[in-house]
Amino acid sequence: MSLPVIILAAAIVLAVLRVRHRRSSGTSSPAVRMGLSLLRGDIGLVAAREVRERIRGRVFRVGTLLILVVVAAAIVVPVLRGSSSHSERIGVEGALAAPLRTDVMAAGASIGATVQLVAEADTATADADLRAGRIDLAVLDSRELVVDKAIGTGDTSTTAELAGAVAKALGVEEAFEAAGLSAAQAARIAGAKPLPVTSLTPKTTNGAARGTSVIGLILVFLMLTQYNTWTLIGVMEEKSSRVVEVLLAAVRPIQLLAGKVLGIGLVAVGQAALVVAVALGLAKAVGSDLVQGTAPAVVISTLVWLVLGYAFYCWVYAAAGSMAERQDQVQTLVFPLTLPIIFGYVTGLTVAGSGNPATWFKVLAYLPPTAPFAMPVLVGLRQVTWWEFTASAGLSVVCTVGVARVAANVYRRAILRTGGRVRFREAILGTTG
Repeated sequence: MSLPVIILAAAIVLAVLRVRHRRSSGTSSPAVRMGLSLLRGDIGLVAAREVRERIRGRVFRVGTLLILVVVAAAIVVPVLRGSSSHSERIGVEGALAAPLRTDVMAAGASIGATVQLVAEADTATADADLRAGRIDLAVLDSRELVVDKAIGTGDTSTTAELAGAVAKALGVEEAFEAAGLSAAQAARIAGAKPLPVTSLTPKTTNGAARGTSVIGLILVFLMLTQYNTWTLIGVMEEKSSRVVEVLLAAVRPIQLLAGKVLGIGLVAVGQAALVVAVALGLAKAVGSDLVQGTAPAVVISTLVWLVLGYAFYCWVYAAAGSMAERQDQVQTLVFPLTLPIIFGYVTGLTVAGSGNPATWFKVLAYLPPTAPFAMPVLVGLRQVTWWEFTASAGLSVVCTVGVARVAANVYRRAILRTGGRVRFREAILGTTG
């Protein structure tokens, strides 16, 4: 699934919502349209208040800095490790045929090492250079390979790997001579092409997209849990401190609720956009694979589903916050709400690592509680089409509207109820029995 397809899918969803809004506005009376304008104004004031409070907090600033540092390290460290090559010096005493020199250089390249051949006058000089550390290996008359210290079976150092590769090349050359092959025959055998390797299942993704999927899942998990918890605790604190009573004297409950989730959501989207922009810019600057293949599509889809995931969960957490009055009650409410997030996160990581999504995982990509984790993984694995992406996003929007209506009723009934935690039945049905 390419980047333009992801952008097109997101644009389609936004266009549908905009058309629906225009139709509803066009069929309404002027009084209703004026009421909607005032409603948006009040919601905007509440949202601006939430944005200011969150951005000014030290937790937000420190958390943003830590996320940027982690993302930068995840991008830069692999590039540095991949571009770094060890330099190994091999002392050569006696004659070393040109084909064998080529084989020795190729052996170094196969393990990511740059080989430099150093001519040695005799065996004694080669031994002295080995002990002094001026060379790492010594090839004596193309017959013997010498190192300073013995190499153990579990040694994975560059010198150990190079010694094994060079020893194999020398052994093959000696076997050619023992078999009585001419130089042309030996060259023909050494230059034989490997057989083609076929697979039953075609390749579905590259390493960059898979790594980007894992990083995206971690960020979505952290941000959803952080910002939804902020929403829940913020509602609970306003209720316990009686601040909500003052606020409700100026705005309606639905306005206060919508403004709170919108404000915190804007902070979440802003932080995510900053992280994505820094990641893409840094990846392009250092030549990371993050800007190649399907990785950009994974980044964009992750950002889209972060927004959709927050839009779905924030109403649930806000309604739960209105039912609590103390910190100890928050813990009992957060745990069941976090279970689908944890489930989607763990299954997403598992599938992203294996690269083989099962049918049940594809079903999770259409369920709003788990789609923010499953759909970006399927995009990275190229296991989803543009219309499937759009259908999942549209289903998430429709379910979010339904959840928002239920949450608004719960908030309205529970936010002014004090003296203990409001029961779920009372908040949903409005009963006290």
